[in-house]
Amino acid sequence: MSGDAPVVRNRMDRFIDGIELLAACFVGIVAVDIFVSVLLRYFFAVSIPDSYDFGKLLLGILIFWGIAATSYRGTHITVDLVWAAAGPRGKRLIDIFATLVLLFVVSVQTAMLFDKVRLTREDNVLTFDLRLPTWPFALVAWLGDVSAVLLIAVRTYRLVFHPTEVADAGVVRTVE
Repeated sequence: MSGDAPVVRNRMDRFIDGIELLAACFVGIVAVDIFVSVLLRYFFAVSIPDSYDFGKLLLGILIFWGIAATSYRGTHITVDLVWAAAGPRGKRLIDIFATLVLLFVVSVQTAMLFDKVRLTREDNVLTFDLRLPTWPFALVAWLGDVSAVLLIAVRTYRLVFHPTEVADAGVVRTVE
């Protein structure tokens, strides 16, 4: 068959791809912020107001969206000594158990982070120079954590009921 076969993607896969794209955009925003700040400071002895605060807040956003991006694909750091020694059924059970633990931990983290967003808003926490509220940054970080919970739930569902969809997550399938 020709190499021009259409790619089959369902809505969930497009949603997952969108979250990964958003996480990549946050990497770019953090990189641009750091690059421009260093460039201005080094060559022109000028600093962007609240550059440090923005960098810190954007890095927090990046971390939580990064959790979302890596959680579904299972591309985070793992230790697979026991998993490698297990048979196919054992590997699947280990994957399901580990994903359920991850789902629980990230769900609790998401609930606690929402409380942090609420308190940051109520306390009217502002940036140092421009006196901008910081809670919208915390809210965007929280949305990344919510996305992580959703993606881990989808991963858990697929591991239990459709394990081949998770095994092929990094492989683009085409219609032949």
